[in-house]
Amino acid sequence: MELKYVWASIVFSLIGIIILALAFWVVERITPENLWKEILEKNNIALAIMAGAFMIAMGIIIGSAIHS
Repeated sequence: MELKYVWASIVFSLIGIIILALAFWVVERITPENLWKEILEKNNIALAIMAGAFMIAMGIIIGSAIHS
C-alpha cells in the first residue's frame, strides 16, 4: 500500500467531517429552537431521530461525493 493513498484517505476524511459539521451548524442556525437544548433538556425523541437521520444522510452524500 502506498503512503499517498493513506494520506488521501485521511485528508478526504477530515474534509468530510468538516463539511458535515458545517452542514449541521447551518441546520442548527435555521431551526427556530436550539436542537441540543430540545434533545437533552426536553427529551424530544423525534428531534433526536431527525438530527441522526440528517447526519446519516449527509454522511452518505459526502462519502459518495468523495468516493467518485
